[in-house]
Amino acid sequence: MGVVSFSLVLHSSLVSPYHSQTRNPLGQSNWFRAPTTTRTKPTSLSIIRAQSGARKEEIVIVGAGIAGLATALSLHRLGIGSLVLEQAESLRTSGTSLTLFKNGWRVLDAIGVGDDLRTQFLEIQGMVVTTAEGNELRSFKFKEEDESQEVRAVERRILLETLANQLPQGAVRFSSKLAKIEKSEDGETLLQLVDGTQLSAKIVIGCDGIRSPIAKWMGFPEPKYAGHCGLRGLAFFPGGHKFEPKLNQIYGRGQRAGIVPISPTKVYWFVCFNRPSPGPKITDPAVLKKLARELVTNWPSDLLDIIDHTPDDTISRTPLVDRWLWPSISPPASAGRVVLVGDAWHPMTPNLGQGACCALEDSVILARKLAAAIQSGPAAIEDALSSYGSERWPRIFPLTIRANLIGSLLQWENPVVCSVRNNVIIPKLVKLGPMLEHTNFDCQPLQNQVV
Repeated sequence: MGVVSFSLVLHSSLVSPYHSQTRNPLGQSNWFRAPTTTRTKPTSLSIIRAQSGARKEEIVIVGAGIAGLATALSLHRLGIGSLVLEQAESLRTSGTSLTLFKNGWRVLDAIGVGDDLRTQFLEIQGMVVTTAEGNELRSFKFKEEDESQEVRAVERRILLETLANQLPQGAVRFSSKLAKIEKSEDGETLLQLVDGTQLSAKIVIGCDGIRSPIAKWMGFPEPKYAGHCGLRGLAFFPGGHKFEPKLNQIYGRGQRAGIVPISPTKVYWFVCFNRPSPGPKITDPAVLKKLARELVTNWPSDLLDIIDHTPDDTISRTPLVDRWLWPSISPPASAGRVVLVGDAWHPMTPNLGQGACCALEDSVILARKLAAAIQSGPAAIEDALSSYGSERWPRIFPLTIRANLIGSLLQWENPVVCSVRNNVIIPKLVKLGPMLEHTNFDCQPLQNQVV
């Protein structure tokens, strides 16, 4: 749901545009350099083994979501090429929005798209917490807590398109669903797609989401259900809406809701509710809208009005899941020259609004480490990927746990416990400033390090 809570174009060619016409041993060529403004087509495709039919790629990123496109763009800014595989026929731009705090914006600035996005979305000034009956419990102004804080809800479609449009033509190959992954005899990674295409990659970056096949291949368990589901939508008011640029949270018993205006005409909303199991997948927007209304029937009328103004193609229902990366138990983020980024590695519940922000952080850190190692050979690359995991884990692991615990606290059903939450914890004990310290992240602009 992408909000803070208390604890608180493109081408289907198989060939990557980054192929060099001259091939030399790894570390002695310009294989990884991004193309200049003048691009040439490769004269031929290399084959690992004549009998395999696998086609050479230097860096393959699996998944063209936020993590995948941000990683590809981070590498591109450093002069390093990649091929992004996306199983869908086009960018998966359906859905609602996500809330980005200042750490996310620092990354977007570093990869050169922050200002393009700022002009399209409202800056959220603060947060208001109310009960389901409409009584205000607490209000905050972000700048009063942290002058450097920046919060905006960003439409997913626009974010993906902005990232993708900064990549060279042909950087994303659509209709490319991964069917099989295995290591080859020479240490490269063989990727077989459902259409029969075979690729051999020197580096594979898994950005394939919560149910990542690459994470499964690396030995990661399936993410665990957190005990509640989320309904999300993006309301549209052609004549403009009346809501102030604030993050509005409404707390009930066993359920909660949020309202976040993202532009003068669009408002993001969510309803989170307890459920012992995820239940069957529901995609019928009429059913989902009916369910949302039933859950908040007696809640503030503004919320019902927002739900009614929601186009069918923006409403969805998802079970909230996460994966706790226990030390010495969970596999590392990389295995050889295969590495995970974003939700593929560390899915987390949206209670801190940090899922997308952390994926963006991953992308720039991984890109910088690869850029520093990529001309030194396979061993240096493996060390760089391992270093990325070691650096990111101390940040990711506690955030994942914290988001889960905050969600559990906010989903309490017991009336006595909810009364304590509403009358003591939120109005008297909560301090927003310390709760936003996790949004501190220093990220300098990416500069081409390949010479």
